[in-house]
Amino acid sequence: MSSGPIIRLKSKQPVPYALTAIHRDTYDTKTFSFALPENATLDMLPGDHLYVHSTIDGKPVKRPYTPSSMPGATGSFDLTVKRYEAGVISRYLHDRQVGETVLMSGPNSGGHWVDGMAKTVGFVAGGSGITPMIAIIRWILARSLPVKLFLLYANKTEEDIIFRAEWDAQVRAHANFHCHYVLSEPPAGWNQGVGRINEATLRRTLPPPGTDTVIFLCGPPPMVDAIETTLKAIGHAEQAIILP
Repeated sequence: MSSGPIIRLKSKQPVPYALTAIHRDTYDTKTFSFALPENATLDMLPGDHLYVHSTIDGKPVKRPYTPSSMPGATGSFDLTVKRYEAGVISRYLHDRQVGETVLMSGPNSGGHWVDGMAKTVGFVAGGSGITPMIAIIRWILARSLPVKLFLLYANKTEEDIIFRAEWDAQVRAHANFHCHYVLSEPPAGWNQGVGRINEATLRRTLPPPGTDTVIFLCGPPPMVDAIETTLKAIGHAEQAIILP
């Protein structure tokens, strides 16, 4: 393998990336690994996104996806994608096979993490809204940054929790990482959140407002709108609420 300088990739035009591996995370979520050129990495910060491009029923379509692998990764990068029946690109990706190529452009700046931007971070995710936050959490923990992390993750059932084994392991391994699940259809004996995320849940599981605190928020638009309004009512400043 060459030991030359690392090339940082960014393109406004769609570029083909070869699919090298597929891992099933849940019954409707897969992680897709795509090859990178030798000595190359994506030019991105944790939380930035790529656009996946395709032609569906004769029409060009693109959708944003945030890599779940950490910035700086070489050899390959990952996209973790939940399949939605109404999601044309999610269905397109779930139909792909190893060896095929997928067109992507970017990375593009979104609501991302920058080292030093906060000492305490809350994450509020609903369903596949966890995917923009995966790389941010992994980045902060892998680099042992002095940041306290609080993840509040809502789903329908236990089977819908993406990367649950990883979150549970990170809680055990890192005293600065806290995780609380909320299920609308919990199993018998469930001892965490039930129903929908409300003000009481936000106050109980997230850090309070502060000058060194930010909250990342991602999920279905109605959920995001409602929770953003509630976070502001609690006292979180608009600039402290980040929508990846």
